Amino acid sequence: MKTLKKITAVSAIIALGMTATAGIAETLRLGDFQSTSHIVSIEGTTRWMAAVEEATGGAVSFQHFPSQQAAKSKAQLDAVNNGILDAALLGTLYHAESLPLNSVVGLPGFYSSAQQGTKALQAMLKEGPLREELLAAGVTPIFGFVLPPYQVLAKKRLGLAEDWKALDIRTSGSTQAMTARSMGAVGISIPGPEVYTAVERGRLDAVLFPLASVPGYKLNEVVSHISTNGSFGGYSFVMVVRSDLFKDLPEDVQAKMLELGAETAMHVAKAQDDSVEGLVTQWKDEGIDTYTFSDAELASLTDSMKLVGQDWLERINADGAEAVLENYRALTSK
Repeated sequence: MKTLKKITAVSAIIALGMTATAGIAETLRLGDFQSTSHIVSIEGTTRWMAAVEEATGGAVSFQHFPSQQAAKSKAQLDAVNNGILDAALLGTLYHAESLPLNSVVGLPGFYSSAQQGTKALQAMLKEGPLREELLAAGVTPIFGFVLPPYQVLAKKRLGLAEDWKALDIRTSGSTQAMTARSMGAVGISIPGPEVYTAVERGRLDAVLFPLASVPGYKLNEVVSHISTNGSFGGYSFVMVVRSDLFKDLPEDVQAKMLELGAETAMHVAKAQDDSVEGLVTQWKDEGIDTYTFSDAELASLTDSMKLVGQDWLERINADGAEAVLENYRALTSK
């Protein structure tokens, strides 16, 4: 049985200028792997759900399954397609096999802030190969945003590329694993909720992670050195609804979900960027070495990572990949 009946009408006078039709309220089962205390949930997912419910007068509501309650991080897309969920906040790099073109965001050196990267991602989800890839996977993208550029967290200071050799480093998916390998390290893909234990037990030597997300996983408790000006790739989240369900929604409801999604994307991006400065100050007070790479170190790292983009093209071997990479480069350079 489908978890969402076909919506034929909306039951309330829709707020914010939407039209009114008669019917019954429906609930979408929405899953994600972040906890409700994570900034992505507070300023993104839960904020958007509340805004949609208010704007539709409760005609569309949500049953939220955070913290992998309905499906593991790598199974969110399957859960939507199989009817376990109706919608999900996908971590696209966890679905690189199904969404190879969307993994372009994992490449290093492209954006310097979440707001810059989110503007580029939103443009690419509005039209083009990234959108078409998601539609082909059976889901419709509502909005997308990125995390701030990944930094390195470790128990020792990592600077020049040679410092990384033979280290086991946590990466988010295969694209970011290529970044680690470019510096002689071993990239190990571990979901965010499992990273704390892996570092604590010595399974990992270092972690590539966005600073705004560190508090959500308490990684500052298990590392002693955190970089602040690196750019070791990005990570994109995309809110999706199963396409057959989204098409059954009234057009004004679809439009409002998309409009509120665009607002939420930029809001959560700015919230993340704004949080970083305060976090760095807090960590310094805790005795953590928060450091900036020197010009020589940045040059060494950049030189090592310069071929990752070409490696990405060869690895995914997908039609349109080169055009996606060039468009991403152009959009993030604005």
